[in-house]
Amino acid sequence: MEEEIQIILEGTKEAMNNALKHLEKKLINIRAGKASPSMLSGVMVDYYGTPTPLNQVANVNTPDGMTISIQPWEKAMIPEIEKGIMVANLGFNPMNNGESVIINVPPLTEERRKELAKQAKAEAEEAKIGVRNDRKAANNDIKELDVSDDMKKNLEIDIQEMTDEHISKIDKIFAKKEEEIMKV
Repeated sequence: MEEEIQIILEGTKEAMNNALKHLEKKLINIRAGKASPSMLSGVMVDYYGTPTPLNQVANVNTPDGMTISIQPWEKAMIPEIEKGIMVANLGFNPMNNGESVIINVPPLTEERRKELAKQAKAEAEEAKIGVRNDRKAANNDIKELDVSDDMKKNLEIDIQEMTDEHISKIDKIFAKKEEEIMKV
């Protein structure tokens, strides 16, 4: 019985932690002002018929806060890299100089900042929903256990505390990202 309880608690905690990790990955792709290679982390390039992440066909650097430089390992990849960036629909206009692809990252307008903050909030809400679903699943598992009602109540309280802790972490992650986005 102890073992079953442990499995439920650890499984729930792991699932809630995965919701946090997923949120952090999603928020990395929401840009907050200055240029960074991670802005292009979702870009896929057609590498001889195979969709391949951009960073596996080129070096991606930021020489300054407003520019992303993409140096392909094969010059023949330049048009494919440009196409991949356009298809990713990130709002960037790639230019090539025959050697590399350069993206000038425009400064964010107030309107765009608010849009990005709204997008980040939606991602945070998704993570909260995930955590609450994990709580619900754990509570359902607890109801199936063959233990006293008091024990079930105590386990539900433990699960709720875990939920509150993870929701609080999500709020902190979002607040930090929102501040980053809104900083001019």
